[in-house]
Amino acid sequence: MKKAQIEVQEKLKLVDVIVELLDARIPRSSRNEVLYKMTKDKTRLVVLTKKDLADQEQTKKWIEYFKNEGFSAIFADLNKQNDIKNIIKMVEELGEKKNEKFLAKGMKPQPVRAMIIGIPNVGKSTLINKISGRHAASVQNKPGHTKAQQWIKVSNKFELLDTPGILPPSYKNAEDAINLALVGSINSEILPNDELAKQAFTFLKENYKIDLQKRFNYLDLDANFEDCFENIAEKRGFLSKGGKDIEKAYKVFLNELKNGLLGQITFERI
Repeated sequence: MKKAQIEVQEKLKLVDVIVELLDARIPRSSRNEVLYKMTKDKTRLVVLTKKDLADQEQTKKWIEYFKNEGFSAIFADLNKQNDIKNIIKMVEELGEKKNEKFLAKGMKPQPVRAMIIGIPNVGKSTLINKISGRHAASVQNKPGHTKAQQWIKVSNKFELLDTPGILPPSYKNAEDAINLALVGSINSEILPNDELAKQAFTFLKENYKIDLQKRFNYLDLDANFEDCFENIAEKRGFLSKGGKDIEKAYKVFLNELKNGLLGQITFERI
């Protein structure tokens, strides 16, 4: 991570626009504060990814929040071509000031150079592939997949710099680590599944009870946490030699939550 941070720092002087990708479900926890501080003086576009998995009303509030902070901001489903086009348009608009200076000096316009930053598994490689129209950066749904920087020529007007997803070396609180694990940006196996499931289940009961009840219509949500997951294990047929396989119920619940099967969920509020 330290090496990657140094590489980012070295390339900053070549960059016109920072494209910061944040997970729309956890906009605060998915911001790498180290990278943010390193790049804070650059023109910035904040892109909230995973739009299809996040609560739309909460996402709109986050977009307004970032705009009030002085940033250009957009939310996007990186699998939708119209959303990709909007990102390209906004980056080009943010880079226009650079070319205005070149034209004023009688020089030819130069490509807008953008650096994409973000934590692992937030969609950086997917965005590059969609923008460039080819598999310029390999994609894998696994944290930390992208290992080295690479410039990618999108057109004569636009170049992108891909960077590895960089997580900070530590977290200020357990909530950030839990949120990152729930959306798959860090390996959920580093945290106890029962505790992770309990945190998520409690949050859903308080904020998305209808979605939770729709997915598990056989549950009495007023029952305690352990009884609920025993019930899930029984209904799903998760059995082991010792009886109900509660651990498998935890894992399946967390996986379904991460993949949006429990509805469009945002874990962080303004």
